[in-house]
Amino acid sequence: MNFITNIDTELFLFLNGLHVDCLDPVMTFISGKLSWTPFYLILLFLVIRNYKKQSIAIIIGVIILIICSDQISSSVFKPIFERPRPCHNEHIKDLVYLPNGHCGGAYGFISSHACNVFALAVYLTSMLKKYYKKIAWVMFIWAGLVAYSRIYMGVHYPGDVIVGAIVGALIGIIISKTVSYLNDKIKVKHQKQA
Repeated sequence: MNFITNIDTELFLFLNGLHVDCLDPVMTFISGKLSWTPFYLILLFLVIRNYKKQSIAIIIGVIILIICSDQISSSVFKPIFERPRPCHNEHIKDLVYLPNGHCGGAYGFISSHACNVFALAVYLTSMLKKYYKKIAWVMFIWAGLVAYSRIYMGVHYPGDVIVGAIVGALIGIIISKTVSYLNDKIKVKHQKQA
């Protein structure tokens, strides 16, 4: 385990050390939770436009998805593993570059940002891919940028982000399969009643 931790630390220090002053505000923006509100509104519009009444189930799925991914990352992984964020790690904290001077909570495994954005990327890609062939590119480039920004901001190791992305993707798959199944059941029921 020490071998993996050492590689993770070295990779973090390398990536975090690649900072460029002019990118600091860009990465701070990318990492911000509210920065993406216009993007979320566009996605909401696309869901409603293509799914009409069925969009209600999809939107409820998004709410459940975010609650699950956020709680699993924050209330399950972080308290169990208690891995300090790089900026709280006594051995390397003086080497960590923090563009906005903010370190966050004590523990960083797994990254809630990575978990949330990859859960949403997988879920909405599965819902919108039949209408927009390139939606996966958009969603996964966005999720990757947000996840990488957490390393740039000095608050997560690459391992925190990678495992967060995997957990988020699994949550996205489970919720999308569940919502699709329920939507199909509702559709069949309405067809029988018609």
